[in-house]
Amino acid sequence: MTSSYILMTVKVKLFAIYQEIYQTSELSLDIPENTRVGDILQKMISEKSELQPWQSITRFAVNLQFVSPDYILEQGDEIAFIPPVSGG
Repeated sequence: MTSSYILMTVKVKLFAIYQEIYQTSELSLDIPENTRVGDILQKMISEKSELQPWQSITRFAVNLQFVSPDYILEQGDEIAFIPPVSGG
C-alpha cells in the first residue's frame, strides 16, 4: 500500500524585514497537510538565517486574524508575517 502525500498551496505575505530579505512582498508555497504557521517560519529561517533575530518577535496572521505559531494551515490560507516596525 502506498501512502499519499497531499500538498496544499498557501500564500505568504511578507512585510518589513521579511520583504527586504526575500526581495518580494509575497510567496506561494506548497506545503504538506497539518503544517503549522511556525513550521513556515522555521523553513524561512533555514533558508535565510538573517531572519533568526526576528523569530521571537514576529506576529502571525492567517486570513486577517492573528494566530499562534501552532495554528494549522489549510488549503488556500493567506499567512502574514508581521515583525514589529517603527516609524512615523
